[in-house]
Amino acid sequence: MSRDKIDYDILRQLSRDARQSASQLGRKLNLSQPATWRRIKRLREDGVLAGRQLVLDAEKLGFDVTVFLGIKLATKGRVSLEDFERAVTAIPEVQTVEHVLGLYDYRLRVVARDLADFERVLRRRIMTLPGVGDVEANVLLSEERRPGPLG
Repeated sequence: MSRDKIDYDILRQLSRDARQSASQLGRKLNLSQPATWRRIKRLREDGVLAGRQLVLDAEKLGFDVTVFLGIKLATKGRVSLEDFERAVTAIPEVQTVEHVLGLYDYRLRVVARDLADFERVLRRRIMTLPGVGDVEANVLLSEERRPGPLG
């Protein structure tokens, strides 16, 4: 389904603050509350707005270290991929698992309380996963967050 300027304005506003009510959003965009709500509902039904996600601040919860891991599997095949994915998603410190094309097969975002905690997670949980071959770690120094592709 095609999108118009109002749809993109709604998405832009929601990407900045998803807690806004349809009434608040409508006032910002010069739309009535029912019209705004109908558009939001249609965006959800079309799958453009997917789910409602709670975003936790890892640092405020005591996880001061974020590390990106590049994982190259030693063996490849459907069973290896499925076994690895099933096992890695069960590790609470692993925040994201991305199957990628390039030097590595997977890119993981891992949080830890400190570097010693990260080393424990790496040695005891990640390196023992099925099929893990090469691993490259990159420690996050700082991060700029953007609201999304619509600005």
